[in-house]
Amino acid sequence: MPIETTSLPVEFLFSMHLNLASPIMMPNGPHGTRAFSQILDGSVLGPHIVATVMNGADWVTVREDGHCSLDVRLTMLTDDDAVIAMSYLGILDTGKERKPRTAPLFQAAAEKYRWLNNVQAVGIGTPGKNEVTYEVYRLL
Repeated sequence: MPIETTSLPVEFLFSMHLNLASPIMMPNGPHGTRAFSQILDGSVLGPHIVATVMNGADWVTVREDGHCSLDVRLTMLTDDDAVIAMSYLGILDTGKERKPRTAPLFQAAAEKYRWLNNVQAVGIGTPGKNEVTYEVYRLL
């Protein structure tokens, strides 16, 4: 039987701002219209992570219902020179709010950041023109 709850226990991980190149469009592909955007750069700021986004890509599929499926992979370099890979799938609601909702996962080799390898995160974004800002939280 499901546990009824009105909230999920989370811990703030970081805010992330991404600057995107203008998308390359592929209309009417086999899975819908695709939009491919290079992640040019960005920043990550949180209590345990301060990093620069080095590169990445945002592959968007515009579905028949008008919403978008997100598939994003990026690499960040922390202020102490550790490399962290981040990937996430998500949904961009193209209705009134236009809030991307994502499920980030991480890969880190540096001892200080290995705890991220076992984190399931959630992110809520605010898109702009060729940019997006996320608030990312760890599920507890």
